[in-house]
Amino acid sequence: MIAQPLRVAMIGYGFMGAAHSQAWRVAPRFFDLPFAPEMTVVVGRNAEKTRAAAEKYGWAEAATDWREVVARDDIDLVDICSPGDSHAEVAIAALEAGKHVLCEKPLANTVAEAEAMADAARAAAARGIRAMVGFSYRRVPALSLARDLVRDGRIGEVRQIRAAYLQDWLVDENGPMTWRLDKKLAGSGALGDIGAHAVDATQFITGQRVEKVSGYLRTFVTERPLLAETVGLSGTASSERGTVTVDDAAWFTGQLSDGAVASFEATRYATGRKNGLKLEIFGSRGAVVFDLERMNELEFYDGTDAAGEQGFRRILVTEPEHPYAAAWWPTGHGLGYEHPFSHQVVDLLNDIAAGRDPEPGFDEGLHVQRVLDAVERSAAADSTWITVTEETRA
Repeated sequence: MIAQPLRVAMIGYGFMGAAHSQAWRVAPRFFDLPFAPEMTVVVGRNAEKTRAAAEKYGWAEAATDWREVVARDDIDLVDICSPGDSHAEVAIAALEAGKHVLCEKPLANTVAEAEAMADAARAAAARGIRAMVGFSYRRVPALSLARDLVRDGRIGEVRQIRAAYLQDWLVDENGPMTWRLDKKLAGSGALGDIGAHAVDATQFITGQRVEKVSGYLRTFVTERPLLAETVGLSGTASSERGTVTVDDAAWFTGQLSDGAVASFEATRYATGRKNGLKLEIFGSRGAVVFDLERMNELEFYDGTDAAGEQGFRRILVTEPEHPYAAAWWPTGHGLGYEHPFSHQVVDLLNDIAAGRDPEPGFDEGLHVQRVLDAVERSAAADSTWITVTEETRA
């Protein structure tokens, strides 16, 4: 049986655009899907660079006007990989035009934008149109296995979580400004860029929501060289400097819905740490530990073992019984950073075909946005405890 085509438009072609392009190319070649994805068009502001991206990543067309693309009858799904300041406008327009939407995290730059997106997604769902937010780490097989073990009661009552996402790509204070350092474009810094992953992964594994936070934010380097192209010059950096308007690092404590407590850290200044998302989940009968820099492994402690046999065991998460693993390589042959993006495509297309709301949906993305907002407000109020409200901040 020939699968029905699903024609995709991708907005943005940078780092995330490359990862998403890989997913759209690869997923239908390893998984049996209910649709046949077609990489119809990629959209960017610079015509020449967008054409180059289309050729490099395998898109049939390149375009510079996302509004025209969203309105096209030959587009079924819009994949948003652009900076955060564009998410709300593009997603809402696409949903209203009857297109399914995949939107990179964090969902938006503000709670108000995220609420508008969630409202649009709920209205679209009533018409059979689906929306997903791209928290891809949920679909790392080892992290999914951690969720399964916790859900099945293997570690007992979850009591304490430690979540830290550590990177070092901003350690050089003379590294140039990027859009991720501009609050107008990015919404926040390490807090939203990688802290959002730590929050979502914690909620995904535990099944609990962060309900109250106490936070602290720090910006270590307040000015950086502007990219030469920003001021109309050639080369990589200019002598002009721009102001960093986001946090470089974030720390916060969280109280969760079923009584667990959590500590969170997100920084792009952890010298020597390249992409270290580590989650430690401690329960009344055991614990699980996940480290993204060892992404094919999960540590599991079973407190019900005999006293003389207790200790963390290393599970190599490559068996066919493990989440997603059966579609890939023989046992012991690990997966990489790009594979969870393919799993994201698989789950989204299966959900669309089944007529069910994908996970995480825009409502879940909205809650993470509210957590980020509460952390910022707490940090501005000397780390006062802030309740994660379900109402728009004025």
